[in-house]
Amino acid sequence: MPTRKYYRPQTSLKEKTAKNKKGGYLLRKMLKWFLLISFFFAIAALISGAAIFAYFAKDLPDLKKMDQRQIIESTKIYDRSGQILLYDVHGEEKRTVIPLEDISDTLIKAMLAIEDAGFYEHSGFDVKALIRAGLANFRGGKIVQGGSTITQQLIKNSLLTSERTLTRKIKELILSFEMERRYSKEEILSFYLNQIPFGSNAYGVEAAALTFFNKHAKNLTLAESSLLAALPKAPTYYSPYGSHPEALKTRHEYVLDRMKELGLITSEEAENAKKETLQFKSEKTAINAPHFVMYIREYLEEKYGDKYLQEGGLKVVTTLDWNLQLAAEKIIEEGALQNEKKYKASNAALTAIDPKTGQVLAMVGSRDYFGEPSPKNCVPGKNCRFEPNVNVTIRERQPGSAFKPFAYAAAFKKGFTAGTVIFDVPIEFSAQNQNCPPEVDFSNEDRQCYHPQNYDGKFRGPVTLRQSLAQSLNIPSVKTLYLAGVPETINTAQDLGITTLKNRAQYGLALALGGGAVKLLDMTAAYGVFGNEGVKNRATSVLRIEDSKGNILEQYQKSEVKALEPEIAKQIADILSDNEARTPMFGADSPLHFADRPVAAKTGTSQDYRDAWVVGFTPSLSVGVWVGNNNNEPMEKGGAGIMAAGPLWHKFMAEVLKNKPVESFIKPENKNQPSNPLLNGQFASEIKVKIDKISGKLATEFTPTELVQEKAYKQVHSILYFVDKNNPLGPPPQDPNQDPQFANWEFAVQKWLKESGQVDLFNQTPTTETDDVHIPANQPLIKIASPLANEAVNPQNLTI
Repeated sequence: MPTRKYYRPQTSLKEKTAKNKKGGYLLRKMLKWFLLISFFFAIAALISGAAIFAYFAKDLPDLKKMDQRQIIESTKIYDRSGQILLYDVHGEEKRTVIPLEDISDTLIKAMLAIEDAGFYEHSGFDVKALIRAGLANFRGGKIVQGGSTITQQLIKNSLLTSERTLTRKIKELILSFEMERRYSKEEILSFYLNQIPFGSNAYGVEAAALTFFNKHAKNLTLAESSLLAALPKAPTYYSPYGSHPEALKTRHEYVLDRMKELGLITSEEAENAKKETLQFKSEKTAINAPHFVMYIREYLEEKYGDKYLQEGGLKVVTTLDWNLQLAAEKIIEEGALQNEKKYKASNAALTAIDPKTGQVLAMVGSRDYFGEPSPKNCVPGKNCRFEPNVNVTIRERQPGSAFKPFAYAAAFKKGFTAGTVIFDVPIEFSAQNQNCPPEVDFSNEDRQCYHPQNYDGKFRGPVTLRQSLAQSLNIPSVKTLYLAGVPETINTAQDLGITTLKNRAQYGLALALGGGAVKLLDMTAAYGVFGNEGVKNRATSVLRIEDSKGNILEQYQKSEVKALEPEIAKQIADILSDNEARTPMFGADSPLHFADRPVAAKTGTSQDYRDAWVVGFTPSLSVGVWVGNNNNEPMEKGGAGIMAAGPLWHKFMAEVLKNKPVESFIKPENKNQPSNPLLNGQFASEIKVKIDKISGKLATEFTPTELVQEKAYKQVHSILYFVDKNNPLGPPPQDPNQDPQFANWEFAVQKWLKESGQVDLFNQTPTTETDDVHIPANQPLIKIASPLANEAVNPQNLTI
């Protein structure tokens, strides 16, 4: 078959013209139909689009909700400066909303570079990015790349579910377009950066910056910013605390390369950021001052509710002094470990309060909040000597002798003085009990009997209340409590801030030696009243609380109350800071003494060495330290307050006071000294009687004045003989035997007097006989012999 040739045949001009006319007509006709069909297709597309839009729009969330929505924000607890974040209280999300200007420029650039480089060019969605992602996902056979813009991500996370369906995607595109029309780019970016998840419960850039770097978002470096920008793609996988550090490093470097590629940073900046060694905040330090923070949290939950606390975005500025807290934590941890070796005391606690304000400056509830209970395999709440999470500062413990100042203060309120003399001698306080004879037998362990001993087992005879309190003598202190009264002592303690001791019927004379449980926080605050001249400021831990809008919900206000007469407070402070007075018991250079300044302090040791205390103060600082075991197991003998708690207390006070000006306590005035010798430092009282010089017996009204002699007889008796405990400044009791304690107290004093060899010097009994010489019967009889009655008298002859 011959090859067919393709060519165009020649035609005449007429034919050509006719043919051209016919071709133009057909072309115009085809164009007309094409335009018509296109128009109908466009109309159909618009109608379909409108129908699709109408279909999906009816179920679309209202964008107004972006303005009205309640963003979950976590509560931030800060130290007193408002700068040190102690804890972020949150539920499933921790977040703090901040304005765009408070976000580092490098962080904004890093987020845009890795999440949406064309953010400022598109109108809600990026067609090129969607096509590019679609092709990549098609080639990969799975979702390997996202094409969502920042606006789309915001819509998905804020208003839609995270399901992967065409329906949700259409809704997302519609809402993204509408959002771009309604909000500015800056507003959208601000919404996004405050909401995006970074892992470790951190939502938003501020929470992320604080969680991972312990700094605010505005202070982030380029290296830190680019690392945070690497996290949102897979927060758990790329977590700095996770198991894929190499993957995080690769992703981090990719962010920096992307920023360099877009011209946001230079090559040198990128390389320097890659080389920078990043310091991540320890997960352990996610909570600072943990016992204090939990104490604050409990208060906030009780007042504001748990939901508001976790989601309301409160800013809580506390009273905590961060530097003091750090010093306290270090000293308590180190001291507790030493005490464990020396005395088998596994735990310790400390509180510090400003007496002038009541503000809690430091609180350490155990030696290590993050430690493990010990011994190993112990059951917390039952047999653990050390329980890390228990805040001992607010637990009830036996205070030992640390309770004594309240008894002395109550006695001073009644009229007793620092110079009042009480006998430190063996005594049985269970009076009128046949099982407990006045002659003390310390081997008698009958629980009905009560005959305490002093810490050193010695007895000192007559001592003043100043000596007794300063040296922490037990026997005189129990007597002081009796003189002051148990109810009156409890009243005084509670007036000063002790919140326990509510079941008054269960307390007796053992209260003077710590027979009632108290809290370390209460004791520290109460001692502060002595240093503040009797003025109590309620212990408080909050300076200010703001809501998420900056409105003040709560603010510190002074709550001064006169809890004790100033002179009494000054007297207690004067005694507890008198190093000379306490030296016979504690030595001249004990842990209670500071050579450069006066500091008041009191020790306490509970029965069987279960608790060791020191509480002390200056006019501006009150500090309490407790040492012991959580399960109440006794320490080794020797673990007394002065030995176990004293060094920790002294070290903390020295650290805090080293750069502080010296403050002195104001001395008590002691203007009106009582006339009773026993209230003025004399243990013997004089009985003065008037004697007739001739007969040596009691003078009478008939004894001539020149023959009357006053003679003094020194008497030594129990204070109950000379002083009415209910009215010490009044007359002595008419019948001391009416007091149930008198017989035993008197027996003990007279026994001491005899054993001390002084019985002949005192208690000479004055005569009770009255003068029998100068009596009416022995008076001379005078008779007038002359003149006689009615006789006229010559003055010259008058004879008598």
